[in-house]
Amino acid sequence: MKVPAEKCAPVIDDYLPRSGDPGYRVSRYELDLEYRVAINRLSGTATITAVTLVELQQFTLDLSASLSVSKVSVNGQRVAQFSCRGGKLRIRLASKLAAGAAMAMVVRYGGAPQPIRSLWGDVGFEELTDGVLVAGQPNGAPSWFPCNDHPGDKAAFRIQVSTESRYRVVANGKLVARRTRASQTVWTYEQPEPTSTYLITLQIGVYEAVRLARTPVPIQAALPARLRGEFEHDFARQPEMMSLFVELFGPYPLGSGYTVVVTDDDLDIPLEAQGISIFGANHCDGSRAAERLIAHELAHQWFGNSVTVRRWRDIWLHEGFACYAEWLWSERSGGPDADELARLHHEQLRAKPQDLLLADPGPRHMFDDRVYTRGALTLHALRGRLGDANFFALLRDWATRHRHGAVVTDDFTGLAAGYSDQLRPLWEAWLYSTTVP
Repeated sequence: MKVPAEKCAPVIDDYLPRSGDPGYRVSRYELDLEYRVAINRLSGTATITAVTLVELQQFTLDLSASLSVSKVSVNGQRVAQFSCRGGKLRIRLASKLAAGAAMAMVVRYGGAPQPIRSLWGDVGFEELTDGVLVAGQPNGAPSWFPCNDHPGDKAAFRIQVSTESRYRVVANGKLVARRTRASQTVWTYEQPEPTSTYLITLQIGVYEAVRLARTPVPIQAALPARLRGEFEHDFARQPEMMSLFVELFGPYPLGSGYTVVVTDDDLDIPLEAQGISIFGANHCDGSRAAERLIAHELAHQWFGNSVTVRRWRDIWLHEGFACYAEWLWSERSGGPDADELARLHHEQLRAKPQDLLLADPGPRHMFDDRVYTRGALTLHALRGRLGDANFFALLRDWATRHRHGAVVTDDFTGLAAGYSDQLRPLWEAWLYSTTVP
């Protein structure tokens, strides 16, 4: 039944004004899904545990128009009034819930999932030649499950997926059960650490599992058997990367370890998810040409995935930090040091248009290369001002203090003020001015 039209909910993030609902906060998602690869058919149930932040009678979940909903219940009561339109599942309750009330939502849904068309291209659920990948950033999560899709609403996840037994399923967290019945295998993953919806992923392919030896943090991979030799060469230095980043940024933030997926298809760019990085076959060709990208995606486990922006305008806190981690890895592994890379990128940045504001680049430019390099240069300038001891102490403090949290730029500059009270000119020049210093 259709929900009567009401005024629009307040906008959480002006970069994605139609995403999320500020009226409640989710604590846990439980997804119980079945997926048939050959016909791209997804069906299942999402159980969502939340608490209301205001008095609510009508609220929304984000859900792609390619998926249809057959049944909704809230707190054990079947909901008669709900509708799906414009990427929203709108739910109207028979009576109001008070602020602070528990809310257990159960949504039964299904369909043929497709990527969501966005300003940044197609995002979300995508069919491969023989399998599936999910690239959720920034608003792709609703392509495969109903959710409150904004990065500040972090929750725990349980993901159970049944599919044909020839495929391996990789999702976030620890694999806690794997059960085969006839031609189907059910894979169950638990992700206890609070995670943004866009960082939840599903990877399905004809993959073999590989465990890297001698790693302080467990590192495993899922990849086509044909790429095993190239992988062992191209990704061999991941343990050293992990050790370096633990030294510089603090403890690895997840208990389940780190997983790399290499698809049998080529990918334009690697993708990050909570505890997982996804690369294409073209990033695993035996040349080690993707080592910079391997370091970048690993660094996101601290900066972007554990410490996540509350609003997308602050994305330099993800990409600038991960880009600078590439330079730190180069410095430690025998390549050009950070000073040399900073000089190179500074020269390149000065030659580009001087119209990007790092602290608010605008939605069209939030994934612009200049956000990455200018963000890294900002950190290098900060390192020069603070000195190595204080700079890396600040990074460890940042990663620890906001572990599994949501942040804005002012949180970082405020924390940095405890290490020096002379940083305002640096911030004004690098974050709040379009001209490259």
